[in-house]
Amino acid sequence: MSFGPDSPFGGPPRGSDEPKRPPNPPNRKTSPLTLTIFAVGILVALFVFFSNFYADILWFNQLGYSEVYWTEKIAKVVIFIVAAALMAVPMWLSMRSAYKHRPVYAPSSNRPDMMSRYQAQLEPIRRFLMIGIPVVIGVFSGIAVAGQWQTILLFMNQQEFGTTDPQFNLDISFFVFTLPFIGLINGFLISVVLLGGVAGLLTHYLYGGIRIEERGGVTIGKAARVHTAVVVAVFLVLQGVNYWIGQYETLTDQSGRVAGALYKDVHAVIPARMILAIIAVLIAITFIIAAFTGRWRLPLIGTAMLVVTMIVAGGIYPFLVQEYQVQPSQKSLEREYIDRNIKMTREAYGLQDVEVTPYEAKVTAESGALAAEKATTTNIRLLDPNLVSAAFAQLQQFRSYYAFPTNLNVDRYEIDGKTEDTVIAAREITVDPNDSWINQHITYTHGYGLVAAYGNRVAAGGRPDFMLGGVPTSGELASDESYEPRIYFGERSPDYSIVGGPEDWQPRELDRPSTGSEGEDVRYTFEGDGGPNIGNFFNRLVYSLKFASTDLLLSDAVNAESQIIYDRNPRERVSKVAPYLTLDSNAYPAIIDGRVKWIVDGYTTSNAYPYSQQQQLESAVTDSLTNASEFDRLSGRVNYIRNSVKATVDAYDGSVDLYAWDDQEPMLKAWQQIFPTSVKPMSEMSGELIEHVRYPEDMFKVQREVLTTYHVTNPDTFYEANDAWAVPSDPTASSGDVKQPPYYMSLKMPTQDDATFSLTTTFIPAASRNGQQRNVLFGFLSANADAGGEAGVKNEDYGKLRLLELPRDTAVPGPGQAQQNFDTNTRVTTQLNLLRQGASEVKGGNLLSLPVGGGVLYVQPVYVQSSGQTSFPTLRKVLVAFGDEVGFADTLGEALDEIFGGDSGAVTQEHDGADPGDSPDDEQPKAPEQTDSEKLTQALKDANEAIKRGQQALSDGDFGAYGEAQKALEDALSRALEADGTEAPAPEESGAPTEQPQDGN
Repeated sequence: MSFGPDSPFGGPPRGSDEPKRPPNPPNRKTSPLTLTIFAVGILVALFVFFSNFYADILWFNQLGYSEVYWTEKIAKVVIFIVAAALMAVPMWLSMRSAYKHRPVYAPSSNRPDMMSRYQAQLEPIRRFLMIGIPVVIGVFSGIAVAGQWQTILLFMNQQEFGTTDPQFNLDISFFVFTLPFIGLINGFLISVVLLGGVAGLLTHYLYGGIRIEERGGVTIGKAARVHTAVVVAVFLVLQGVNYWIGQYETLTDQSGRVAGALYKDVHAVIPARMILAIIAVLIAITFIIAAFTGRWRLPLIGTAMLVVTMIVAGGIYPFLVQEYQVQPSQKSLEREYIDRNIKMTREAYGLQDVEVTPYEAKVTAESGALAAEKATTTNIRLLDPNLVSAAFAQLQQFRSYYAFPTNLNVDRYEIDGKTEDTVIAAREITVDPNDSWINQHITYTHGYGLVAAYGNRVAAGGRPDFMLGGVPTSGELASDESYEPRIYFGERSPDYSIVGGPEDWQPRELDRPSTGSEGEDVRYTFEGDGGPNIGNFFNRLVYSLKFASTDLLLSDAVNAESQIIYDRNPRERVSKVAPYLTLDSNAYPAIIDGRVKWIVDGYTTSNAYPYSQQQQLESAVTDSLTNASEFDRLSGRVNYIRNSVKATVDAYDGSVDLYAWDDQEPMLKAWQQIFPTSVKPMSEMSGELIEHVRYPEDMFKVQREVLTTYHVTNPDTFYEANDAWAVPSDPTASSGDVKQPPYYMSLKMPTQDDATFSLTTTFIPAASRNGQQRNVLFGFLSANADAGGEAGVKNEDYGKLRLLELPRDTAVPGPGQAQQNFDTNTRVTTQLNLLRQGASEVKGGNLLSLPVGGGVLYVQPVYVQSSGQTSFPTLRKVLVAFGDEVGFADTLGEALDEIFGGDSGAVTQEHDGADPGDSPDDEQPKAPEQTDSEKLTQALKDANEAIKRGQQALSDGDFGAYGEAQKALEDALSRALEADGTEAPAPEESGAPTEQPQDGN
């Protein structure tokens, strides 16, 4: 850059007494060492950059999904190149054209002279700037558009839905596949025109094509006028396209009373946008004509007309229609469009075939009412999967390096010919992040076995009745000989482990604790194909860089057959091989064909389904359990969802299988065309896999959220919004107003002949405008979660939604009211207070709702947990409610008898398959044969009677009888504490009891 007299910065004139500058120093050559260091640095940087790329190739190749990886990468690269070129080339042409047609005369005024100085300064780098600026803008644009690769590929492989919209009679695929693509391309082209046009105009200004005179005038040369006219014309054409597709976008608009095009849109907005599109194209033509004729009057008038039309037709007219035509008669005018919204929303969420049954629920319990409900009462789940994790840990963890999740899963297994609801969890490995590298990544590599307990019964002492447990695992369900118990891939697995070795390799992986005479803990060497091989130095170097670990590169624990396993969370693995799926928040383990496999539900979703109301996924799926969940919740807005894929992840070798659960779903069919070999047909699903497929929780949560409003199918009633529902808050939640989660259980709905494994939820009326909410039951929803057991065949009744609608004029208690009835019952609170003696904690389990006996039965297990680090909750009592009647007893059968006239008729299976009601009431077991639970129950009963006698004695003024009652109460409390495993408190000066800690075993 020159700072001479021609420079805007001034300087001494040439020929003046300017101080002499020292001579230029001699040229110094860069040393070979410097060049070498620089070259090595560049190579290292490139190697680090491409190491992750190479690691991903190894990972996808090993898993067998290289098709997904390369298809996505190639698509992104092609889209990037095309988009970058579409942005860079027009911008370069615009700048080059402006420069080529610059004025050749010499400017005479001061302002143009200043511009000439800037031109002189930019001249040395002009070519660089005219190429570099478009390239940089093109790169950023290419990256942005490449991120929309799914939209582009779906458009290119779109499939018809076979259903048309009610306004334009177009197949739904136009809105789901085509319209988003057109919007993307048109928006991108508008950006190209605007950026290219601005770059061209700046070039015209810099080189004199556009001049601003001293008196405020603007002079525009012919070349600049033509350039501007072309840019404006192209912009107007694209804006016309924008107006045109805007007609169709009204069908997915969410800003009205309901989603979709309403009366105002159909009669004002859509016609206005059509008119604006035509006007924009016509005005574009006038600009092109004016560019060559020099007559600008017509395009200027046209532009003014377009602006006026935009204001009047696009804003004022729709406003007037809404305010003075629709509002006075909104109910009748919007009826047709509300009806469209109801039908399309229900179709989009799979609710069009909900079986709705009026249910005249009783609130009065009658003797023997449950005699015909054996299919449900024998399966009532008393084991709360969200409370018994501590029990699983204390009884089945065995070592500190094992762990169970906070929330366990509910599944079902066939035991001795009977299907049993099962609470199940994987015994996973947990690693101390502060431990040595060897322990973290070589020694502690995998968990061991599944642990499962009966859902409808408990063992002695209220502990889980395990059907599978121990190390090695054994039980009625399975044993180590019948399935592979090792859990290398799970939800708590380390970030990476080094496994495998040759046949003569000394095992280094800790497999399981020793048993009996085995001595030291058993060691093991992984024998599967679970990850990329790192036996060669290059691969070790790549993964050393990926995980920033020199130990991985230098350790002698890595051998020629070593594999590195990582990305081990089941949801994470499925997400990588199927990036187009939205995954359920929960993955659950099951024993399938001799292997432990994690089952993950995959959804295809869209937010472009016409006339369908959008749902915020995160809000819809959040309840009292997801707040404490370790899994990522769904997020984003959708108005269409299908459970189109069932995925499995092998817990031993991490292999992933995707199955087309809904092979007719259009979005999945499009993805199968894009990735032809990644998704297997449902016919390849084994019978055992189909046995353990469940109806997905997150989809059910979204559906129930939609049904709070869209259970109403009459447009007039919907408009009045006088029958809106809500999902009740969880009455057992300790904090916050959070929704009650849905529950898996086996039950027989009133419209069914047999019990099925189902996912259920309840509904109460929505809060009124003043914020008050009645906690009475309005609806009960059940989804058939049993897919059958035949290989490759889905049960026809799977996914069937059954909705019981209760009368609005009866006050059937909702979950919150049932819980309040429990909490305010004098007998219940008294006995619970006794259970809390000795610092024990009483925990209410999940509150189950069951439509049985002609009404709604509530069942809640009551757990007691003593203080101490090794304690765990044990089932001690069962609360039941029917109407306003409350039963509270040691067993479910006894509690049911309390509220159903002394004999409910129910058959239960809560203690090792025995019906507690089989023993005559007058046959009391001898004291030495009583269990701790029975001793505790008797002691609590005696304490309750002693309290009543003492209160009566005080009211009669008989202090002698009061003293005897207090002695009886003290004796009963001592027996209760002893039966509960807590030593009787020794009296202190303060009179406060002192609790002795127990080991919980």
